[in-house]
Amino acid sequence: MTSPTTTLLVIAKEPVPGRVKTRLTPPFSPTEAALLAEAALADTLRTVLALPARRRVLVLEGRPGPWLPPGIEVVPQGGGGLDERIAAAFESCTGPTLLVGMDTPQLTPALLAPALAPVGHGGYDAWFGPADDGGFWALGLAAPESAPPDLIRGVPMSVPETGAVQRRRLVDAGLTVRDLPPLRDVDSAADAEYVAALAPHGQFAATLRRLTPVGAR
Repeated sequence: MTSPTTTLLVIAKEPVPGRVKTRLTPPFSPTEAALLAEAALADTLRTVLALPARRRVLVLEGRPGPWLPPGIEVVPQGGGGLDERIAAAFESCTGPTLLVGMDTPQLTPALLAPALAPVGHGGYDAWFGPADDGGFWALGLAAPESAPPDLIRGVPMSVPETGAVQRRRLVDAGLTVRDLPPLRDVDSAADAEYVAALAPHGQFAATLRRLTPVGAR
């Protein structure tokens, strides 16, 4: 049984050509890369909506569009680097809070279940989902209102050691950490093919099939 007390955050960019998934170009055009980003975000939000939560919040850089489903609150991202924006998102919450990004459309309710179960809140202070590229796809705090100000701020983002540094910050702060399964972010075309194969029935996989020439599959 899952807990209805958790706040679920999705931190994301508006899927605008030339501003999202730029490492997918080439082989995809900026418009195609934005369509893939929109599909990945849609799959992620669909998973979030399938989970019991106190709040479901999209922390958005940009403006919401027709891709936003009902039942999701939208708040703007703060300023500064990604570390500052993630920290600000947590600082706006009280009680158990779990943040994910928009780069893992293979996300399922089962993958997040350990961070939502009531027994987890009693035994862990934080949850950490490592990404294959050295970053992280999920970060959860049982009591973000009590977190030290430097728990996230200052963590170098988008580098191979991002995840290791962030997890070490959690441990050094005296938090007990539960690790979630590692996932692969969609950064390259090869990543997209790999992730689509894991979730073949999602919108991301359908969009990739539509954009990929038959001979290139």
